[in-house]
Amino acid sequence: MKYLRLSRFQLLIILIFCLITSIVYSQSVPLPADKQDPREKHFRNIRQLTFGGENAEAYFSFDDKMLSYQSRQEGDNCDQIYTMTIDGAEKKRISSGKGRTTCSYYLPDGTVLYATTALASDECPPPPDNSKGYVWPLFPTYDIVIADSSNGTILKKLTTEQNYDAEATISPVGDRIVFTSLRSGDIELYSCKLDGSEVKQLTNLPGYDGGAFYSLDGKKIVYRASRPTGKTLDEYQALLKENLIRPKYLEIFVMDADGSNQVQITNNGKANFAPFFHPDGKRILFASNMGDAKSRNFDIYMINIDGSGLERITYYDEFDGFPMFSRDGKKIVFCSNRNNAKPGDTNVFIADWED
Repeated sequence: MKYLRLSRFQLLIILIFCLITSIVYSQSVPLPADKQDPREKHFRNIRQLTFGGENAEAYFSFDDKMLSYQSRQEGDNCDQIYTMTIDGAEKKRISSGKGRTTCSYYLPDGTVLYATTALASDECPPPPDNSKGYVWPLFPTYDIVIADSSNGTILKKLTTEQNYDAEATISPVGDRIVFTSLRSGDIELYSCKLDGSEVKQLTNLPGYDGGAFYSLDGKKIVYRASRPTGKTLDEYQALLKENLIRPKYLEIFVMDADGSNQVQITNNGKANFAPFFHPDGKRILFASNMGDAKSRNFDIYMINIDGSGLERITYYDEFDGFPMFSRDGKKIVFCSNRNNAKPGDTNVFIADWED
């Protein structure tokens, strides 16, 4: 039997090929042990999926094989929509690169829903006036569209109102969309069928209602909301006239999918957001700055649906947020400042979940 003998040059070529192949087909990297606090007992095998830029709101497809997310990479003037496999491979931008985009979510058929200003203008809308302090812009040119995830072609425009329409997510049952809109003059939650028909207003109290997600069985919705009163309400309404909100005080609420039985879950007077149901329907993960006296650092917390049993999940001293479970509850995806190449980067991570 003859053995194949390779020169050093041939071996080098093979090693380079293997390296390139691994980069192309798997972009995930294990998180260094010193970047995970031992108190993060629910996380195992944390892997980093993105490596630079501002990456956020990564959400599983219906088959849990893909992630859609928004990102601002070199060459992007503002946030655009990307997709990748759950091991971080096959990253591609599916939005046009024009305007600003946000809040992408897979539909059951593999298409992707997101909000964009590009239908009104190719340019990114200007950022808010810094003199207003920390505020969120509610660009009135945001509309919700459905796009082909393979080539980015916009297949349908779901909203036609001349105001802010965004923050849309899909029921895991695959029958309804919940989204946020300013169409009534206040920021409220609405639901509709997947084709945009049968729009129903779900909330109607003064204050911001948004960032909603369905429970796995599609029977409940968890969301963030403010309930300003007195001078705080006056300030809220004044900012709203400028298409702005100040997200200083947001609490987590739960309601039935038809908008009934609205119940406040948290009551800590902080900025709580990005809530997501555990697949068991009994617990909720959310991001909050409640653990930081200066209200700058956000961590992920878990709470029972009745408001009991609050538990801190992450302990990194900068941002952790946007948690989402796979349907079987075995994996969790989240975004974090940890293990950054440079300050300001936010990256996507995936981990095994242990109860």
